[in-house]
Amino acid sequence: MSFAVALGGKGGTGKTTIAGLLIQYMLDHGMKPLLAIDADSNSNLNEVLGVPLEETLSDAREDMKTKVPTGMTKDIYMEMKVEQALIEAEGFDLIAMGRPEGPGCYCAANNLLTTLIERLIGNYQYIVIDNEAGMEHFSRLTQKDIDLLVLVSDPSRRGLSAACRIAELVKTLPIRVSRSVLVVNQVRQEPANWPDEVQRLFGKDGIACLPADPLISQFDMEGKPTVKLPDDAPVVKAAKELFEKLLNGV
Repeated sequence: MSFAVALGGKGGTGKTTIAGLLIQYMLDHGMKPLLAIDADSNSNLNEVLGVPLEETLSDAREDMKTKVPTGMTKDIYMEMKVEQALIEAEGFDLIAMGRPEGPGCYCAANNLLTTLIERLIGNYQYIVIDNEAGMEHFSRLTQKDIDLLVLVSDPSRRGLSAACRIAELVKTLPIRVSRSVLVVNQVRQEPANWPDEVQRLFGKDGIACLPADPLISQFDMEGKPTVKLPDDAPVVKAAKELFEKLLNGV
């Protein structure tokens, strides 16, 4: 049985940075083999992890409409494209879903991709999925068991409301979630009380905070992978403490 962690949250909250720090923590603690899935249409998990990205699965989906070579079946072609899109890195593999569908019907391509991704997931003991806010990509998969759902927000009321909406949305999807947690990122001072909706959905023990850290912006501006942040960086120290609690016993 694999252990699946999914992350969700609106853009700009640091979700992908936290996904990268989580992946690095898991690798440092021997949680391998690990598959990282970038299911955000704004694919940049590879930049956080410091690996190149040349192809996404959306490229394969588009190519299937016009570029399948004569004499090759579509399923064989898609399997080849999935293998080409898979990035093999040190200790983990990464695959990116890419942008949403354009105009036209993609049912056949999406069905093939679902089958191939499900087969791919079966090869890994640990899976980390960096989702877009609506988690649409994950909702299409037949692998619908999430052991840990991490919803990321910044301290703003809008960010917290977005996280709550995603938490409510997940309840309507055909997904089984064993455990959910809200991670409030970029916190300068933890509030005395969280909004009622946040407390109702996550409870006192389901909310964690990570501090604002200017090094993240500095690394981003310099094009450095944030997984290379120093161990004594405030966000790295806090993230490690959080991940130790969340993954205790895994």
